[in-house]
Amino acid sequence: MSGNGFGLQSSGGSSNLLKEDDSLLRDTFVSIIRHHNPQLASKVDVVFALSSAWVMSESDSDFEMLEKRLSDLNPAELILVASAFSQMLNLHNLSEDISNAQSERAARMGEVEMSTRSTNRSFKKLITERDDVSPDDIYQALCNQNVELVFTAHPTQALRGSLLKKYAKIRTEIDRLHNSRMSPYEKTESLEAIRSHIMAAWRTDEIRRTKPSPQDEMRQGLSYFHETIFSSLPVFQRRIDTALKNIGQPMLPLEHNLFHFGSWMGGDRDGNPFVTPETTREVVITARLSAVNLYFQQMEQLMFDLSTWRCNAELQALAEQVTSKLTHDPHMLAEERKRKNYADFWNPIPVTEPFRVVLSDIRDRLYHTRELLHHCLVHSSMNVKEVLENDPGAYFIHDELLAPLKVMYSSLQETGDDSIANARLLDCLRQVQCFGLGMVKLDIRQESARHSDVLDTITQYLGLGSYKEWDEAARMKFLLGELTGKRPLMPQTLQTSAEQADVLNTFRTIAQLPGDSLGAYVISMARSASDVLAVVLLQRECGVSETLRVAPLFETLEDLHNSEASMESLLSNEWYRQHIKGEQECMIGYSDSGKDAGRLAAAWGLYEVQEKLAAVADKYDVKLTLFHGRGGTVGRGGGPTHLAILSQPPGTIKGSLRVTIQGEVIEQQFGEKELCFRTLDLYTSAVLEASLNPTTPPKPEWRQAMDRMSELSCEAYRDVVRKDPRFIDFFQQGTPVSELGRMNIGSRPAKRKAAASIDSLRAIPWIFAWTQTRFHLPVWLGVGEAFQALVDDGKLDILQEMYQSWPFFSVTLDMMEMVFAKADPRVAQFYEVALVDKSLWPFGEDLRKRFVRTKEVLLLVLGHKGLLQSIGTRFLQQKLQLRAPYVTPLNILQVYCLKSIRAIEAGEKIDPKYENYDPTDPEMKALLSRDHTRDQKQPYKSAVEDALIITMKGISAAMQNTG
Repeated sequence: MSGNGFGLQSSGGSSNLLKEDDSLLRDTFVSIIRHHNPQLASKVDVVFALSSAWVMSESDSDFEMLEKRLSDLNPAELILVASAFSQMLNLHNLSEDISNAQSERAARMGEVEMSTRSTNRSFKKLITERDDVSPDDIYQALCNQNVELVFTAHPTQALRGSLLKKYAKIRTEIDRLHNSRMSPYEKTESLEAIRSHIMAAWRTDEIRRTKPSPQDEMRQGLSYFHETIFSSLPVFQRRIDTALKNIGQPMLPLEHNLFHFGSWMGGDRDGNPFVTPETTREVVITARLSAVNLYFQQMEQLMFDLSTWRCNAELQALAEQVTSKLTHDPHMLAEERKRKNYADFWNPIPVTEPFRVVLSDIRDRLYHTRELLHHCLVHSSMNVKEVLENDPGAYFIHDELLAPLKVMYSSLQETGDDSIANARLLDCLRQVQCFGLGMVKLDIRQESARHSDVLDTITQYLGLGSYKEWDEAARMKFLLGELTGKRPLMPQTLQTSAEQADVLNTFRTIAQLPGDSLGAYVISMARSASDVLAVVLLQRECGVSETLRVAPLFETLEDLHNSEASMESLLSNEWYRQHIKGEQECMIGYSDSGKDAGRLAAAWGLYEVQEKLAAVADKYDVKLTLFHGRGGTVGRGGGPTHLAILSQPPGTIKGSLRVTIQGEVIEQQFGEKELCFRTLDLYTSAVLEASLNPTTPPKPEWRQAMDRMSELSCEAYRDVVRKDPRFIDFFQQGTPVSELGRMNIGSRPAKRKAAASIDSLRAIPWIFAWTQTRFHLPVWLGVGEAFQALVDDGKLDILQEMYQSWPFFSVTLDMMEMVFAKADPRVAQFYEVALVDKSLWPFGEDLRKRFVRTKEVLLLVLGHKGLLQSIGTRFLQQKLQLRAPYVTPLNILQVYCLKSIRAIEAGEKIDPKYENYDPTDPEMKALLSRDHTRDQKQPYKSAVEDALIITMKGISAAMQNTG
């Protein structure tokens, strides 16, 4: 692949490549530190060596030496050493990303086999292994298949955007080293560029000093469309066309896209007071501006490409129509186009170049649309929908943009110029078809109780009683009566609280936004059919003409169990079935269900609810789309995309899938073009296989085993988390859960309410805190008791059969094994001894014993002698081993920082030598100057707080997820 010795030559090459890149980036980084601060570089070298020794020996004496070395650091060294190891972990993760991208490229070239299937391999598998699946069946399935990926602002991306951009540049340079023929000069230049970007990253403050706004989160999310997704998607679909051609099928229809994209950024107001109606309006306009800007660039490129003179009669007529509308003064037209900063084609284009004439008109309309959107952004009182809809010079719906592009495409086909048609023009058509004029469809999310509060105020004002006190039957009767009637419900003189006004103003804002910019209205904590009808009614009352589809989100284990009855109540109603026009979306929450009942009980509850909801939908001939609210971690439903989809219950996907992409997962799946291709490929192949070759239903005895284990694991989990009075204190003292808010990684608060309880705590900080201590308690707690009970009952053979033959169970256990490989109870004990009251130590010891017993019985069920011992997991094991020496120093530093900060905030004495700490060293003064709140703190606390935040980010990088 390369003449520079960087090529990937075999399946073992991926492993060697990872080591080479890791060494290159680490050595470059250490040389930069040595250039700036030789003493610091020596300390980093020593700490890394001591940490590596402990990872190899696992001896207490080696750990104590490492701890002693780190405890001797002064405040300046505390920040710098923490930052050095955090940066090295980020660079190591970058080397893993590069290794994955190289493996993907090598697989496409046929040099290595990938562990998961590509769409091309799925075609071959379906045709050869299924007698009832023909190439035409595959084509028809793809023509009806749609996957919607919904980017969310869940605060799990610990890295600042400034650093992500620098790492992207490093990745580009290393990609050049691996895949380009380079002269010695070019290779030297590339290595110097890598050094420059690493140095810039080291000199960048890695701490977010202020919380991002929802608008900031949306802009960060949109950057992935500009950098990878927008350009990659049509190329991916072109590859699907080629794969279809190889099995004798035509290309996908122009009007069909395999993917659509959604967003929660600026629309998810559940527990986030910073997402206001004004915020939602701004992010919709911002997304439309992104789309218009990208299409504008495409039109200017197409004007250079399509210099063709020959066309069909339809395009010729369209070109003449456009020309007739233009001013007859060429000079005035040219001057106007120069003022608009057009790249070229200022002078009138002759009608003998019909493609350019039409493209020039599209360019003018896009420019005008952009100007209108900017005007709406500045003037918040303007009705965006009305402004765009009533201006004939602007684009309001994407069909207006598609129409002339289709005319040009058809013309090229008719004149035999199909190669030109199927180049950039086809890509542009598919981009417009996929992204529309809104780029992404924004979901609105709100908690069900907020809608009930509004309706309660209305019913009490009208003298009808208290809506909140009515039972479900009374609520349904009232809501259906209003929905089938014609009178307005909302009194003009209704007085509402600020929270209720926010709910109503959100609906009124939706009414003033283009419908193609909006997706679903998601109701969190949905518990009944009335929760759905309440939103339908409030939309009508607030003037929403293009009603958003309403998706109930079932989250807790109890809500999952009750969801079947709720959807039965809804879908059995004739008015509602007519309203939804035969399509219903339901969202299932992996995060809160896991926090509520433990991972195993939640996983089984989610599996069963999918089956039940699909059965209810089939009963009433309704097409059901299941919206999977997955996080990045195993504790929040995360896992490999392909396996996660194929492990869903048979018959629940049916060519349609909606899933959230959260936080750090966005970067992992779309941060680089090869990764983007791989992500699109995995979703396409997995959904296709799940639709045409679904897994067989579990055996009755497997279901009985899961029912029993779900009950036992949930009981064991809740006995600890909810019933043991020591748990809350242990959790708050032994983890950094109370300090996570200092990271400023998301706009929303860590808790829905200010109560000190597990229920009020969001799922992300719940997982995040245990991830930081490397104990990962939410993933395994309760599982060991459930497995052991079945083993004691003589059912080990059934459990092992389930693991070998049932994708759901095997994926669940494989993910647990991976988490156990990442965990280290010795590190968790270090947190406990340093931070937790001695009276709680027996509780911690009991948890660690449960950890060991759970790991042992898990390995027994897996039939493995040790963690990650199978052939398929050896590369993962190597990745974890390479990461290990970087992370333990950060854990030790974090414990030191937590202990110091808590002592300071409790008014306790700190190390005497730092009581009156006031650094004079210029380097330290410069470090502390980055904290804009430094004048309100003593310098020592400011230093320790910065170091703490850096350790949190570094450990997140080591675990490759946060929450």
